Amino acid sequence: MNFFQLSNVFLSVIIRNNLVLSRAMKKSDFNYHLPEHLIAQYPLADRVSSRLLCLDGANGNLRDRQFSDFIDLVEPDDLLVFNDTKVIPARLFGQKQTGGKVEILIERIVDRYEAIAHVRASKSPKAGTIIELDRDYRCEVWGREDDLFRLRFDGDAGVLDILESIGHIPLPPYIDRADDAVDLERYQTVFAKEAGAVAAPTAGLHFSQAILDRLEAKGVHKTFVTLHVGSGTFQPVRVEDLSQHLMHKEYYAVSPETVQAVEQVKARGGRVIAIGTTAVRALESASKTGRLEPGLGDTDLFITPGYRFVSVDVLLTNFHLPESTLLMLVSAFAGYDNIMKAYRHAIEQEYRFFSYGDAMLLMR
Repeated sequence: MNFFQLSNVFLSVIIRNNLVLSRAMKKSDFNYHLPEHLIAQYPLADRVSSRLLCLDGANGNLRDRQFSDFIDLVEPDDLLVFNDTKVIPARLFGQKQTGGKVEILIERIVDRYEAIAHVRASKSPKAGTIIELDRDYRCEVWGREDDLFRLRFDGDAGVLDILESIGHIPLPPYIDRADDAVDLERYQTVFAKEAGAVAAPTAGLHFSQAILDRLEAKGVHKTFVTLHVGSGTFQPVRVEDLSQHLMHKEYYAVSPETVQAVEQVKARGGRVIAIGTTAVRALESASKTGRLEPGLGDTDLFITPGYRFVSVDVLLTNFHLPESTLLMLVSAFAGYDNIMKAYRHAIEQEYRFFSYGDAMLLMR
């Protein structure tokens, strides 16, 4: 066996071992200790005032920047891919006719009068239970779908109308306060369009209309996908063996226009920059054949280290929960060791974490 043959065998062994190591990674590999005071409870006064930690996945180098520097880090040949989902005021409070209090979190709107929801009560409601809401609205429990409930809303008003009338912004569980007026505006991107999410695509929260205008003036291209973020994004991974994790489903849509925009940026040598993990999941869900194609439907794509990305070159994202599927996704994108190093740095430098927190710019 000559030197080149031996080298190829050695490289093959490394690749196989890396894939084995990737598959063998456990939930606990993605744990880290976060001081509670670093969890952002409110947004900053200005959307673009966040800090920006830049990570070069090729060498692990870190740079501390401000989000306002983002415009200097992208080029006219680049394409920004935003998620245009719109957060609905999906939390409702009511009571059973027996007087028991009920909290409802709409997970998905099925049609004008029906929805799938989480229902919290002292005792799980049975089919036929009437739940009375504010302003004389009410709904009926029609049945169960695993841990969720199918609800039918009475009257002429549809589900969205009722939510807009009496619903509350569904803040994440790590924000330890009730929603208030500031959240109506700030837990929503300025480009939100397609109603259906119960959690914000948080990387997009950093963009003001002014910075979008500056990016357009610079010649940076943009396009949109839709992925309706579900409450499952906050659900913990409950199994140590990641291959046994059952990923939640979320609706996504990638249009022919977006596919064309990606093909054009690739052809001119630019980069596809996903604004948030939800944009990544939409693009990669539409790339299962090995190339990006138009598509829509439910995705349960679970991205862990070892995944081969098809469409995305750069990722803008916030900091994610320990042992979460999103932390696993960014580790797959920029490298596990790189991400763990970056998170240690962010904690030492007291970056603000999670939905209302600071951002990271990740290079593959």
